[in-house]
Amino acid sequence: MKSFLQWTVVIPILAWVLYFSGLIHDSTFFQVAASVLLIFSVMAAVHYSEIIAQKVGEPYGTIILAISITVIEVSIIISLMMAEGKEAASLARDTVYSATMLILNGIVGLCLLIGSLKHYEQDFSKPSVTIALVSLVSIIGFALVFPTFTESVSGSYYSNPQLIFASIACLVIYSCFLFAQTKRHRSYFLTVGGDNEEEESEPLPISNRLFFTSLLFLILCLGIVVLLAKTLSPTIESIITGYNLPKTLVGVIIAAIILLAEGAAAIIAARNNKLQTSLNLSLGSALASIGLTIPSVAIVCILYDFKIILGLDIKSIILLGLSVFTVMLSLSSGKTNIVYGVVLLVNLFAFIFLMIYP
Repeated sequence: MKSFLQWTVVIPILAWVLYFSGLIHDSTFFQVAASVLLIFSVMAAVHYSEIIAQKVGEPYGTIILAISITVIEVSIIISLMMAEGKEAASLARDTVYSATMLILNGIVGLCLLIGSLKHYEQDFSKPSVTIALVSLVSIIGFALVFPTFTESVSGSYYSNPQLIFASIACLVIYSCFLFAQTKRHRSYFLTVGGDNEEEESEPLPISNRLFFTSLLFLILCLGIVVLLAKTLSPTIESIITGYNLPKTLVGVIIAAIILLAEGAAAIIAARNNKLQTSLNLSLGSALASIGLTIPSVAIVCILYDFKIILGLDIKSIILLGLSVFTVMLSLSSGKTNIVYGVVLLVNLFAFIFLMIYP
């Protein structure tokens, strides 16, 4: 435990030192080093999130990780919008859309596939998934679909009153979801045991010192992951454009890097036959990504009179609808199999393929 904790302390500190040194911009060697530190910082974040989850019990551990990453994601989006102005009008939409597609098809798909390969069939709580998906469908509709079809403002925009209403709706739905997950229907979100009865995940005896240290280093790890991803994005963009690929792939790659910690934690849980934890983390992350990002960005846009493009085009709406519908059908029985995971991953490849060949 001590040796593992030591490298999880050293790696994020080295990453922060390298970031503030400014050497990343001057040398290919340091860019490669930053990429390696970024990956290991993700692994360290997973380690700390597991300690926190063991201390507080489920589903609070997964909520902490999901909200931590979303808060950092929101801060990066807002900082870029403040710096780039009108050029970043679609940044929030593109980031949220990419993250949602990666979570629903990539993370959930890999969890179902890997879990089914090792355990043949896994159980989970149907009511928890239903609550999450009902909330997610509504939030997606308010945040990404309706702006394409409203008539008050020309284009894929909301008027200020519509933006305020959509933001409040997202916050109300996400708050009610958290209330159900942590209080009213908490038993739905606990790990399902082999006897098909729910087992409460009791907190393990972890000292307060270790808990707060882990919480601090989780924030440090997630912060440096996002900052390094942002710093390395010009290099990633030059590589992508060098191969004549669309620049929109840069956002997908950065979103994938940001979601690495959540994805790794979810996949590890599925491999350990804790699929309920995987679904809590992945679906909760998708809800947090939209339910917190859109209201936060809306406040900035209203205060600084920015125009924000939220509505997706028809092709993206169809792909997103297909993804949500497939997840709903895959999780409708309370049991998984390998087919569901494969279909979701095919949806993910279709999302990326159609981005390259529109």
